[in-house]
Amino acid sequence: MAARALSAESLGAWLLKARGDEPETQAHVRSAFAHVQTRCVRPSYRTDLVAAGQPTLLWVSGKAPGLPSGIYAHGRTTGVAEGGVIPVELAPLTPPLLRSELLGHPVLGAMEVLRMPAGSNPSYVTREQLAALTDLSPGLRT
Repeated sequence: MAARALSAESLGAWLLKARGDEPETQAHVRSAFAHVQTRCVRPSYRTDLVAAGQPTLLWVSGKAPGLPSGIYAHGRTTGVAEGGVIPVELAPLTPPLLRSELLGHPVLGAMEVLRMPAGSNPSYVTREQLAALTDLSPGLRT
């Protein structure tokens, strides 16, 4: 069996993905994620690790005008993943942490979403990466 990239011990936060060119994603950003209660993901061993209360980040991908790739929201899981859906509560990260800011960072440049942009959803950040993100964005402390 191949080594797994993630364990409950190494998880810092879930990194859920959304496409910036999707009207739904644009509406969520405009509404400050007020109506987001779930995110669709691909069921895998990772979704078996989801539990209520885990830190969550929302990554917006793509090159939509006015919506460059990066982390736009943060929050928590509100339950376990079931049927390819993770229940969440999200709040905007103001300002967002953009991909361009993270690429050259000594810790954050190794984030899975940067190494493998078309990779798994959910993706993740490690505990060390979450600490580095929090240093960059005081909004993540709340």
